[in-house]
Amino acid sequence: MARRIVLPLALSLSTACSYSGMDSGAWDSGWGAYAGDAGGGAAYDSGDSEADDYDPEVEDDYSSLSPAPTARYVFVANPDRGTVTRIATADLSVVTTEVGVDPHVVRTTADGNTAVVFNRGTDDLSILNADTLEERRVSVRPDFNQMVMTPDGAWVALFHDAGAREDGDLSDGAWSFNEVSLVNVDTGDHFPMVVGFNPREIQFSDDSARMVVVSDAYLAVVELDAETPTPERIAIAEDTIEPPLAEELLLTPDGTQALVRQFGAPHLLVVGLLDGAVDFVDVGDTPTDLDVTPDGLQAVAVARGTGELWIYDLFDLTATPEVVALPSGEVLGSIVMSPDNETALLYSTASGVSRYASWDRTGAGDAVDVHSSVKPISGVEVSPDGRVALLTHDIENGDTDVDSVFFDEHALTMVELADFFANPIRLPAAPTETAETEDGDLGFVILEAEPRVVQLDFTSLLHDDISLRSPAVHLGVLPGTRSVYISQEHDLGRISFYDADSSELQTITGFELNAGIEVE
Repeated sequence: MARRIVLPLALSLSTACSYSGMDSGAWDSGWGAYAGDAGGGAAYDSGDSEADDYDPEVEDDYSSLSPAPTARYVFVANPDRGTVTRIATADLSVVTTEVGVDPHVVRTTADGNTAVVFNRGTDDLSILNADTLEERRVSVRPDFNQMVMTPDGAWVALFHDAGAREDGDLSDGAWSFNEVSLVNVDTGDHFPMVVGFNPREIQFSDDSARMVVVSDAYLAVVELDAETPTPERIAIAEDTIEPPLAEELLLTPDGTQALVRQFGAPHLLVVGLLDGAVDFVDVGDTPTDLDVTPDGLQAVAVARGTGELWIYDLFDLTATPEVVALPSGEVLGSIVMSPDNETALLYSTASGVSRYASWDRTGAGDAVDVHSSVKPISGVEVSPDGRVALLTHDIENGDTDVDSVFFDEHALTMVELADFFANPIRLPAAPTETAETEDGDLGFVILEAEPRVVQLDFTSLLHDDISLRSPAVHLGVLPGTRSVYISQEHDLGRISFYDADSSELQTITGFELNAGIEVE
């Protein structure tokens, strides 16, 4: 039985004046897939492109431990304490319940009635009733570190993502790098399966009827409405000795075809998920990123080696793609679309160059302009309304001048997309999670091992620090409100709420003090 304590916001309450607020959840990096460890594969050599000598693009991803919201609750995993905290959005009451060891990922079903917790340390799931916190425990295959859920919340799938591997992830004994666990959330039925070496990404069709797993050299297609879901493996590499490794996967809107990017390959793959047919479509040299436009109509591939954008019709992948030339001499390998579909930003995490480009998608000219930044860029996010971009810069200097105030420093930059005016901000530590209000007016960032939240005003481009009583761990927004919650380090549990309308920061300390006592 789960042991829990329900505490109102009045316990150990401290109040401090703060600044403004936010709403939505952690920023969504969109359709971008794992593009990190290329498994040691060499880049495709076109013979005349300097860009081909660069490493794969690696985009920031803050989502693996993000809280899981519903209309009524937010669930926050506490890995160090083996618990999950549930916050009620109506009155900010807090409930903590024990789960397995090292709860690593929480997902909530579309109807908001169930939370599924992946306990990495005990290789199992805690399936929680959102209202009562009654738990069902389901064992899965060992040594996974990622969990994804179908759009309808009926299934979860778990796998080991090499790009998210941490020290201690690999256990003793026999170990497979080819497996996936598929679990029915309602029944708890577990279907383990072998899909292909090094699964990199799992996607589901919009109707939640089909699962597709991309691994180094295979797609595994699983029909979820089958009595016993079983993978149909489709080989996607002709070269069986040194195959180009699959890095990114997009499904067509009807879920019957997949578009696959392989690092260094001079083409994209079009895979028929019903008949297993594999065809090729042209793309420029060294495709390094693949994204879907916000309207869901097109896919855009960045061909870093030839400096081009290749644009495909997702409803007819056999149609001739449109090609947009990027500025000559620039190394641009990653793309992020603004939610309003009017602008795309291009940059490279591999070049060490302090520049990025903007692609104006509103006109017929396909204008691409180059802009400078204070340091090389490690990631890009765009506010929900498309007004402001947030560029992150890690401590690596690249071409940063040694006399710059940003040399050997972490930083972020707010950029107004209307005129590309920018305000760069030096940070005392690396950003770990971001969130913003639904209206796009305010953003918030927490930093590694720092007892603070950095508030970003996307209208004025000003920033402020909100001081906390201990380092921040997770950040998010209570759905439908302008209240921010910040989970923090503390042996007995600590969480703060920031109300943007009242400018108050309220902190609860010790909500796990009596976690071993059953409370009615």
